[in-house]
Parts: sequence; structure tokens; C-alpha cells
Amino acid sequence: MVMQMDYPAPQGLQLAAGDLRMPFSDSVKYCILGISVTLLLLALGILAWQAFRCCTQTHTTHTQQDNVNSDLLYSDKKSRTAGNYSGAPSTRVEEVNTEAHRLSRCLSQASFPAPESRLTDRQMGEEASVKKVEGLQDHSQKHSLQPFVKLSLMWTSSEEVEVEGCTDEEGAGMPPVVWTVLQEWQTRIVKGSCNPLFGDQFSCILQEPKELHHINLRMEVRDFDKYSRNTVLGEVRVPLGQLNISYPLELQEDLQIPQKVLVGEVLLSLKFLPTSQRLEVGLLKVRMRLTEMCSDAALYVRISVQCNQCKLRYQKTSAVARCPVTVFNEVFMFSLPEFPLQQCKIMVSVFETHTTRKSTKHLIGQLTVGKEKNSEDKHWSLMMCSVRQPIAKWHGLMM
Repeated sequence: MVMQMDYPAPQGLQLAAGDLRMPFSDSVKYCILGISVTLLLLALGILAWQAFRCCTQTHTTHTQQDNVNSDLLYSDKKSRTAGNYSGAPSTRVEEVNTEAHRLSRCLSQASFPAPESRLTDRQMGEEASVKKVEGLQDHSQKHSLQPFVKLSLMWTSSEEVEVEGCTDEEGAGMPPVVWTVLQEWQTRIVKGSCNPLFGDQFSCILQEPKELHHINLRMEVRDFDKYSRNTVLGEVRVPLGQLNISYPLELQEDLQIPQKVLVGEVLLSLKFLPTSQRLEVGLLKVRMRLTEMCSDAALYVRISVQCNQCKLRYQKTSAVARCPVTVFNEVFMFSLPEFPLQQCKIMVSVFETHTTRKSTKHLIGQLTVGKEKNSEDKHWSLMMCSVRQPIAKWHGLMM
């Protein structure tokens, strides 16, 4: 049996719980409330002042930037109109800051010894720098320009080579000379600009300073295309023998129409089989001049045939170690789709690769042999006059 009993609370505890109050008077409470409100208003005022200052500084910064941009646009417009460009595109290789370039030239002349004292062990350094290209014209409205510059340091011994159907474009029909590419560079790609700014620098060591008058610097401005061949917009050739390169120079040249140069020779064999309507293309030899022997350098050749506006599947040779005269001795058969032949073009492309390391292929040069609707190559004519017999002939490899 459980019994519950209620005990009354003491009377002192009941009075204390009922009379629990703040130990401050009403005047003190109102003072504390007033101080709190004052601090709140002060904090809000400081916050508003900081926000106003931030907005004012941002507006001033934007105004200064707009003024600077307008000045730059005005100066750029004035420089372009002063150039008076018309017709073919042009290029300007120039320093961005003229005063800094002048000071750097003075420092380079004062800091380094004379050119004769710097040429030791028959070696001389060559440094090329691409600053800026101006005046490019967008040749397509659907495709924005993505220009870059390809630089080639080329050497020749000035010995003329007799190659059938190949003449020097600059020498008014004279026999061409064979050029050797000593070094090649490529700048970065500037997307969507007709006046790209590069600022890239390249350097190399020339082994024969006295042969400087046989060396040219070729600069090609190209439009990058990921899904097709890069379009050459123009080129500039600079003979180093005519320049004093003992100190930094600033060059300003107009872009010229691209011209191909002879870089080697290819011994090609052609045979036509009329019964089976087949074309036999033999790649026999590739002859090129070498400045340095690279142990892992190899060549392979790709042969493409286009007959009556129909492009056949290309074929390529195996990779062979690169030599002054690289021997292939490989024959390829192409089945011609139509007969008679109104147009047939054979394109031979020579590529360089490396066998010991993974590297991309490098196009050295190309040549074209064949027949057009109103004209035909001499090698093609000899082949058609001697059917079922292979006809071999040397052709110039152009770059």
C-alpha cells in the first residue's frame, strides 16, 4: 500500500520567488537602453560611410580605366591610319616601348664586348624575337583568324642545281639553289586577332660566322586550322649577311606573297598499265643536304593520287634512317577509277620523324607530278609514250 503526502513549501521561499526583480532602478535601465541604441546608430553610420567610400573608389577606377582605354584606342587608330595600309597585308615587328628598347640597346652595347671578342671557337649566337604583327585581313567571315609565326633559319651554298621544271622564283627563271633548314621555331597562337602581339624569343648557335651571308631568316605568318592545313598569309625573308646583328635590331617589313624554296630532290618512277587501268608509282631515293647527323632521325614518304576529281587512298613508305641520299626503292599500285584520264595529280610528301622517341611528324617538303586538262608534266608525257615501262626522273622537293 502506497501513501502519497503533500508537504507545503516554506513561506520564505514562496515570498522570494514572487518578489524576484532586477536590482536596478528604472533610470539605470533607460540609460542602458539609450547607450545601446546610440551604439547601434553609430555602427550603422560607419557601415553606410564605408559603403559610400567603396562605391566612390570603384567609380573613379572605372573612369580612369576608360580614359586609358580611350587613349590607347586613339593612339592605335592614329598609328594604323598613319601606316596607310592597302592591298596586300603587312607586318610590323616593333618594340612596344620605344624608350625601353633604346635603353636596352645602349645597355647591351655598353655591357658586352666587341663582336670580334665574342666570337670564340668559330661560333656565334643568333637570337630572333617576334614582337607584333599588324594589318592582317580576315579572309573568312565564318572563321576568325588564329595567327602564329613560323621562323626558319635557312642556309645555302649558292650552288645552282639543274632540276627539271624547277626554277628560282626570285631569280627570273634562273636555276634554283638548294636550301638547308638549320633551325625552326614557332610562336604561340593568338586567337581572334588581326593585330596579334607575341613577344616570343628564340636563339641558336651558328657554327660558321663567316658564312653568315649565306643564311636567311624566313618568317611565315600562318592562320592555324585544327581540322585542315594552316593557311600561309604571307612571309618575310631577311638576309642576315646584310644586317649588323652584333646588337639587338628592330625590323619592320611588309608581308610578301609566299614563295617556295628548293630543299632537296626526289627520284620518282612512274609506270602506266592501260589494260588493268593501274598507275605504278615508285619512290626510289630522296636527296637532301644535312648540316647535322641525328642518329634517330628517319624519313618516310606519303603518296597521294587524285584522278578525275576523285581522291584515292594514300599510301606511305616505311621509315628509313635519314642520310644525305636516303634509299627507299618501294613501289605502290593505284587503281584508276575512270578512263580516259582528264586530270591526274600525284603528290609526294616527305616527312621526318624520330625512331627512338615519341615525336610528331614534321613535313620537310612536297612535290606534284601529273596531268591537267590543258597541260601535263614532262615526266607524265614520257610515261604515256612508254606504257608498261617504268620511267624514272628527279624532281625538286619544295617547301
